[in-house]
Amino acid sequence: MVEVGIDDIAIHFPRLYLDMKDFAEMRDADYGKLNKGLGLSAMAIPDVHEDTATMGANAVTRLIDRNGIKPTQIGRMYLGTESALDGAKPTATYILDMLTQRYSSRFGSECFRNCDVVDMTFACIGAVDALHNTLDWVARGGEEADRIGIVVFSDNAKYDLESAGEYTQGAGGGALLIRHNPRLLSIPDRWGVSTSPVHDFFKPRREVSIKSVISHVVQLAREAGESIREGVVDRMVRHLPESTVRRLGIFSHGVEKVQVHRDEPVFDGQFSNRCYQDAVEEAFRDFRAKAESDGRWDSKDGTVLTEDWARIIMHLPYAFQAKRMFPAVFAYERRGSASWEDVESEIGLPPSIADFDDTPDGLIEHEKALDQYRRGISKTSAYREFHAERIEKGQRASSLIGNQYTGSIFLAMMSTFESDYESDSPLDNQRFGLCGYGSGAKAKVFEGVVSERWREVVASWNMFERMAGRVAIDQITYEELHKGIHDGSVVRPRGEFALVEISEEGVLEGARTYAWVE
Repeated sequence: MVEVGIDDIAIHFPRLYLDMKDFAEMRDADYGKLNKGLGLSAMAIPDVHEDTATMGANAVTRLIDRNGIKPTQIGRMYLGTESALDGAKPTATYILDMLTQRYSSRFGSECFRNCDVVDMTFACIGAVDALHNTLDWVARGGEEADRIGIVVFSDNAKYDLESAGEYTQGAGGGALLIRHNPRLLSIPDRWGVSTSPVHDFFKPRREVSIKSVISHVVQLAREAGESIREGVVDRMVRHLPESTVRRLGIFSHGVEKVQVHRDEPVFDGQFSNRCYQDAVEEAFRDFRAKAESDGRWDSKDGTVLTEDWARIIMHLPYAFQAKRMFPAVFAYERRGSASWEDVESEIGLPPSIADFDDTPDGLIEHEKALDQYRRGISKTSAYREFHAERIEKGQRASSLIGNQYTGSIFLAMMSTFESDYESDSPLDNQRFGLCGYGSGAKAKVFEGVVSERWREVVASWNMFERMAGRVAIDQITYEELHKGIHDGSVVRPRGEFALVEISEEGVLEGARTYAWVE
């Protein structure tokens, strides 16, 4: 059987970070809840010269150089992101432009000309979709073709200042090398999927009226001490048809509203947690059914499939998310078994829907009771032991970097491998379970088999060592970076790609220019 999978992983994270202690003091928040309750220690913050494209390109460069890959060998480079830089031009093309700059002196100006690139977007699961697609493409070529694909993930997880999601920010980019006979993790073609069209987290195109813009400007002028007469807004709106602003500005051609896209999402945190939980549980059921259908697993022999996974790698919007979300799958697999009887002896029976009113309010109360019961499962000795052995190592990097959106699952994978490398764990030929999630909402459950050569790959990562060299920033710097008003880079770029310019006029308005900085 021909094996296809992940041969190596590279990651790039910003050199700047905000310490969670400083964040808690800045927002008058409970540090104990953020750190002990959610597992947060720091969040990575992009510098002025960094964006989705630079973080992805820097990671790909690390991957290419470390593995001695010629650009002409790379047939596909698919980017998973929900932080795209343009509504039409793929961010992957900016990454390709930077890579061409970097390698053209050695391999020629056309070295990436035949590389297929595209962006794939489905909130946080876009990079898993890119992985799924690229695995299929590599496998279809056959072992003799030796196709090489790269999956890129890059995001800036950014929320409104002082919002309920602000503490779950983070940023970073990475790249997966996909090929036959991988040295790290082979991935069988068996995927559990769950898709449901919900609005738990999204980034809509929002409309702003011209009257609203004028009203805000007038209000700012009054707050600054300017004397503004009453009725000025209506008079300005009436004057618009003859004005230069109408003819040449953003409200030209009689448009009364403009669409505005923001990186900050519209979201419902509690609802999103339920969607995450439901989607992963359903995708796991789908995976288990397919595993039984093709002979990978037999439910009749009494084995628990998740016990066959030496490690479980999950999407982590915050470090302890998996700890809170996986009890649903843990319970689903074990109900009726002797091990589940031990759990029930600790926390009792789950809440029955028959104990609640058959009304919308009753259903809500039942769901709240189930949430409480799942929290109870996470505190039992059986689940704590399961979590410590299979999930905990994946949390460590997330705690220090924060949310990477599409890259969070792969950050957890690197965190697990590097932690196991340090402790000399016997992972050869062991199975990993992987659970990706993206709001909107979709989950994919799949598994990987660890190669006997995994140590030679992980030995070159030094991820945690590199994190130790980052620079902490204060509140003023953080908020200026968040608002996009900081004057120049906080830390001068070196040995990396950097954003140089964003064109402001003509047919290249909005076009971005990048350069490699030695």
